[in-house]
Amino acid sequence: MSNTATETRSVIVEREVPFPADRIWRALTQPHLIEEWLMKNDFKPVVGHSFKLSGDWGAADCRVSAVEPNKTLSYTWDAMGLESVVTWTLTPTGAGTHLRMEQSGFRPDQQRAYQGATYGWQGFFAALEKVLARPD
Repeated sequence: MSNTATETRSVIVEREVPFPADRIWRALTQPHLIEEWLMKNDFKPVVGHSFKLSGDWGAADCRVSAVEPNKTLSYTWDAMGLESVVTWTLTPTGAGTHLRMEQSGFRPDQQRAYQGATYGWQGFFAALEKVLARPD
């Protein structure tokens, strides 16, 4: 495997969650729910829609690149020199849904951003699971 400067890394978080895909999809695509587990936003599940994610640390400029209801959601995530892509994949299982999040595009010189994302997504996932567990 060549180790060139163009090589990028991904942060991947996978969870088996005991909820149907449509319930998870709502939490991933409804702005008021996204705000509860991720951050403030003006998200719309429409390909080409530009939106911002705003947190205490600053903001990410994002653009929706793929929407396949209850299956796949992908958007760019550009912040502080990082140009990345976040892709959510929902796969039904016997007990609920296999939820996979991949944030790709971390360059070798972006170790701090990579570690920050690795840590950050754990917290986001914990918050997402709380939102999902709430009765409607």
